Amino acid sequence: MHQALNKDRQTLIFSMRLSLFIGLGMFVMKISAYLMTGSAAILSDAAESVVHIVAVGFAYYSLHLSYKPADESHLYGHAKISFFSAGFEGAMIVIAAFYIIYESISKWLTGLHLENLGIGTAITAAAMIINGFLGFYLIHIGKKKKSIVLEANGKHVLTDSWTSLGVIIGLAFTIITGWLPWDPIFAILVAINILVSGFGLMRQSVSGLMDSADPEFHKKLVDILDSEVKKRGLQYHNVKHRNMGDHYQVELHLLFPSDTPIQDAHRLATEVEDTVKEAFEEGVYVTSHLEAIDDHQIVHGAADH
Repeated sequence: MHQALNKDRQTLIFSMRLSLFIGLGMFVMKISAYLMTGSAAILSDAAESVVHIVAVGFAYYSLHLSYKPADESHLYGHAKISFFSAGFEGAMIVIAAFYIIYESISKWLTGLHLENLGIGTAITAAAMIINGFLGFYLIHIGKKKKSIVLEANGKHVLTDSWTSLGVIIGLAFTIITGWLPWDPIFAILVAINILVSGFGLMRQSVSGLMDSADPEFHKKLVDILDSEVKKRGLQYHNVKHRNMGDHYQVELHLLFPSDTPIQDAHRLATEVEDTVKEAFEEGVYVTSHLEAIDDHQIVHGAADH
């Protein structure tokens, strides 16, 4: 088990380093294409790469921090940093989008001058293909290893690839028609598209930090508990769960007949907990509180709900 966790950790760290290395390469390619062409659309693509590099740096730090064990100050560990990372990356995408819109309008109003569009288009196309493969790889590994940090980074890289596609279409229209405003128009359209992606990541971040319940997880959890307590003649209530970034925390109260020996109650509770853990691919930690069916309402001083 420990070896498997270490292997997963090494895979995630390698993937994040790969993303950072390729991101630096993409920035060099895109800024070179912008300097050769003066294209607002290519500038928008380069701005997205700058944001990507900054966001990956933060995500890389977040990934390392998430592996720190629990301590006196963080009793549940540090995995929730992943939600901060996703929110930060989303915010960076939004900032880049507004910058792209501003620069596109500014260039349009002050006069457009474009050159070497063929070379710029070729460079942008190469960047799009590389980022496309990288984005799908990062999302695949992130989902497989249950890493919200890597998955968010993969979505950002894929957004960068879509940005490049929009830029290429805009450049193609400009080359074919000779009408220069196609360049800033497509840059603005690209910016609107990445705004949607950025706000999506921010919403995901807020949802995780506010412990919003996952309906699919809840339904599957309740179905399992209904089946398991019925087999053992038990009851349960007060089910709670939260996404910790790299695992779920589940809490519940298990109700036993009053004459159940403590040894048997503990054994049955452990069986239920283990069944829940094994039923989910995600890491799940279950904590159960043992109560007597006959008097638990009296003890708590409130009706069961």
